[in-house]
Amino acid sequence: MGALRRITQLILIIVTVAGNKMEESVNVFGEPLEICGGNPVTGFYRDGKCNTCEQDTGSHTVCIEASKEFLEYSRFKGNDLSTPRPEFGFKGVNVGDSWCLCAARWKEAIADDRAPRVYLQRTHIKALEIVPMELLKPYALDLS
Repeated sequence: MGALRRITQLILIIVTVAGNKMEESVNVFGEPLEICGGNPVTGFYRDGKCNTCEQDTGSHTVCIEASKEFLEYSRFKGNDLSTPRPEFGFKGVNVGDSWCLCAARWKEAIADDRAPRVYLQRTHIKALEIVPMELLKPYALDLS
């Protein structure tokens, strides 16, 4: 039964995103978007990148490195990312994992002093429509 449920969920994801035109896969520097995370697989398209489209109303475009503080904050805000959900094939996000986060949630977390660090080369350019680069840069893990 578990395998059938997982297959059904994958088909639903494929059908949901198949008709959606993906935005160009570009990061905040206008360069090719790098992979954010594959374990667990992240992104609106579950392709490991923070790609997005018009139907991605949450704008899952900011690639973060999960911290204990942020995971607790997210759970408190009603989005428990750390609890495994095997029925959905989701092992949960752990401290140190990379994850495509909703841009508005990251902006909210910065206002509440709980924002996790970010990977700018893995963050989609569409994130800049919600979060200014000036806010992202101090949290960047990949700037020299």
